[in-house]
Amino acid sequence: MTASVPAVSTTAPTVADVDALRGRLTGYCYRMLGSAADTDDAVQETVIRAVGNLERFDPGRAALSTWVHAIATRVCLDMLRGARRRALATDLGPAASGGDIGAPLPAEAFVEPMPDSRLLEAQDPGDAVVARETVRLAFVAALQRLPPRQRAVLVLRDVLAFSAREVADALGVSVAAANSALQRARATLEAHRPDPVDLAEPDDAGQRDLLRRYVAAFEAHDVAGLTALLREDATTSMPPFAWWLRGGALIASLVAGNDECAHDRLLVTRVNGGLGFGQYRPDDAGRLRPFALVGVEVVGGRIARTVTFLGAADRFGEFGLPLEWSTPDR
Repeated sequence: MTASVPAVSTTAPTVADVDALRGRLTGYCYRMLGSAADTDDAVQETVIRAVGNLERFDPGRAALSTWVHAIATRVCLDMLRGARRRALATDLGPAASGGDIGAPLPAEAFVEPMPDSRLLEAQDPGDAVVARETVRLAFVAALQRLPPRQRAVLVLRDVLAFSAREVADALGVSVAAANSALQRARATLEAHRPDPVDLAEPDDAGQRDLLRRYVAAFEAHDVAGLTALLREDATTSMPPFAWWLRGGALIASLVAGNDECAHDRLLVTRVNGGLGFGQYRPDDAGRLRPFALVGVEVVGGRIARTVTFLGAADRFGEFGLPLEWSTPDR
């Protein structure tokens, strides 16, 4: 899983050149931090530091992207000092047996969703596959298991394709130390690597049809229809609660029988390199308002995981979702 790296330039960079790296920096900082707000802060701080120190950049020694990512690495490592590990609910304990969801955990306990528009830039097909795979919710959660410096080494080397020397310089260590950290990181990630999924191209007609059928079954409270679309070992969770369920039939029964969702509607969007939903709930006047963001993963043509992020209504605009939805258009 390796993406291409920009070539070294001998041209003096400008503020615009630094600003043009925001998209690439966002993907890096998000993989490091697992938080949307923290990613925004880290990218902004990185750009401020880079612009303020442009006169120190030597274009003959490194690419601008390498130099700026070294700054981002330091920013992220500073932010991760003392921070708790972000995770998915499935990482926090065994599956529940029913609908008692318990008390919510602090928001910082969970990996947060991100829209593709902020994570995935136009790139060649091979790089696009790597990018989508490594921003999956489950993959980002697996990255959070790594100590921060190992996390930085692995993302820089195996995702962004920086050289061992570039990574060592970014961390202020020897090449041998960087390579050793990479090997430890790879071993830990391999032990917790999420199962493969059916990666969805932006125009993936098959997955869009699957999600359309799921929407129809969801809105009709069709238990049999939902069960047919979910894998037998499917999981569902609802951050900020640690509660989660396993089993397609159990999930279908709970979803279809939940009176609180009786009039909810789903609109397809892209979440973390794949497809997902904006979930809308009627207000007192019957207007459909943002309620939750839902990440979806598909395996073998059936839905294997849904993660419903409660409390994410204020982020619908980031995902290209309307703030009021009155005319369904899927």
